[in-house]
Amino acid sequence: MRLPYLPLAALLLQPSLSAPSFTGEPDSTGKYWLFAEGITASFIPYGASISNLIITDKHGIDRDIVTGFDNASYYSIDPVHAHFGGVPGRYANRIKNSTFTLDNEEHHILPNEHPTPSHPAGVNTLHGGPNGWDYRNFTVVSYTQSSITFSLIDPDGSEGFPGEVISYITYTLSNNKTWDAKMVAIPTTKKTPIMLSSHTYWNLDGFANNETTTALNHTLWLPYSGQTVAVDSILIPTGDILPAPKGSVNDFWSSPKQIGEGFALPEIDGNCGGDCTGYDNCWLVNRPHPYDWRSEEKLVARLESNWSGIRLDIWSDQEAFQMYSCNGMNGSMPLKTTQGIFDDEENFPRTIPQYGCVVLEVQDWIDGINHPEWGRGSKQIFEPGGDPYVLQVRHRFSVDDA
Repeated sequence: MRLPYLPLAALLLQPSLSAPSFTGEPDSTGKYWLFAEGITASFIPYGASISNLIITDKHGIDRDIVTGFDNASYYSIDPVHAHFGGVPGRYANRIKNSTFTLDNEEHHILPNEHPTPSHPAGVNTLHGGPNGWDYRNFTVVSYTQSSITFSLIDPDGSEGFPGEVISYITYTLSNNKTWDAKMVAIPTTKKTPIMLSSHTYWNLDGFANNETTTALNHTLWLPYSGQTVAVDSILIPTGDILPAPKGSVNDFWSSPKQIGEGFALPEIDGNCGGDCTGYDNCWLVNRPHPYDWRSEEKLVARLESNWSGIRLDIWSDQEAFQMYSCNGMNGSMPLKTTQGIFDDEENFPRTIPQYGCVVLEVQDWIDGINHPEWGRGSKQIFEPGGDPYVLQVRHRFSVDDA
């Protein structure tokens, strides 16, 4: 094994990973494991969440590269609820004033973000409300060695949304180190907005990088994303679409660049809202039509780490992409036992630091239900008897041995 810059002493401090074999049942911690050549992952019914994803890095060491908890039971009692690996719904991201109008009827959704003295519950809705989909236990309706399907029935009036919605979330692993996700949601009684996403937190080093505790060393490329959705100080879209000029803080389209490079630019301050330094931004995905989203040249994002050699390529049928640089992490969230460096708490605490991870969310234009001028109605409003809501995303991993 060639270890160009991972000392043997550091290697000995790495956690040992051992995924259980397939039994057709969840393991003792409540996780459902999937297997394919070169990739192993676990999922849980709570939020239809991914809980582990294991790839062998360029040093020949297995890395668990997503955040989560060791036991499935902890997700529902975690007081922070960071949306680790779940499916936010029925409407992902933010809804301005927790309100939208549909067929001239105003609907009020339960708020859950940015409380004020006059609005103690919050002034807007994030990820579907205080009991959004990633707070709920889905039902496992199909489970094989390489695929699992979860289902949820969201009743009429839930969080204030009109109509019942039935959803199916299918995750599949393939032998070319690929994780596919397909999300289908079907309204059964009333017209309603639907927008989902996959809220996975990534650290391609498995939090084991002995050179840095953050993920700012990760390189990001968004080849079709030269525009961003303008937002106010609490990340609510204003309606404006802004360019991301070459060389600017939000330029990840002109060439791949390390996420940390943007922190050297003055405009990084406030880039993710008031009093926030970092990224929590929505880029548009402007691919020329017509196109097949699965085409090799139509990938929407690439994330890679030179330290581990792990590269993640993402394809999706969605037309927006959110990246969050874990600005809100503060070192209080524990790592899993499958992650990090042991016996060196002084330099590498076994917690997630600020900027220690990256969230990559495929989705449609955020808060499009409150901006009819964008013309996103057919992508975000669905009704019984019409086309279902469908989101598809492919994650393919590779390892650079150099």
